[in-house]
Amino acid sequence: MTRRGFAAGLLALLALAGCERRKTAAQPVPAGATVLALGDSLTHGTGAPPQAAYPAVLAELTGWNVVNAGVPGDTSAQALARLPALLAEHRPRLVIVSIGGNDFLRQLPEAETRANVEAICRQALEAGAQVLLVAVPRATVLAALGQMTDHTLYADVARQLKIPLQREGWGEVLAREDLRADTVHANARGYAQFARSLQGTAVAAGLLGR
Repeated sequence: MTRRGFAAGLLALLALAGCERRKTAAQPVPAGATVLALGDSLTHGTGAPPQAAYPAVLAELTGWNVVNAGVPGDTSAQALARLPALLAEHRPRLVIVSIGGNDFLRQLPEAETRANVEAICRQALEAGAQVLLVAVPRATVLAALGQMTDHTLYADVARQLKIPLQREGWGEVLAREDLRADTVHANARGYAQFARSLQGTAVAAGLLGR
């Protein structure tokens, strides 16, 4: 390859990289915008009063209109089935996806859980929303003893779709007895800590101003 050809190729690669950064850069979600929190009992707020659920606390912290779309017991497949109607009804600017814990507890095939989580995120993106994915701890013997580790599928999906990921948020809460209502649900203090952690992730990702 000639020096001129090499330079032209390098410029083309840099241009493509710039386009990719612009395409995947997060846009700040303004106060008053609708944000959909999709999930299971941890999103619903089981173990605490309704006003203490993390979507309610996050709304106070950010000024967003956070819709609590958490259904206790929901699997990733059930959340995926609910999503189209929720997107049509609320037209959110941002979707926070926190699902999969019940899949792990029921020992459903991990490949199906991953496919469902990815499909949820893709549907939200295709509807014009941004997505913030929340990692959920894997169900292990050590998790029952308070040693929580995020399931790797969440980092894989976030990397593939180029979306921000909330890491260790639930693990840090559920590992502490003083932040839990029971072994798998937070109490009011736990949900408040998770909401603050999620707020920090949103700021770091460019979804929320400092």
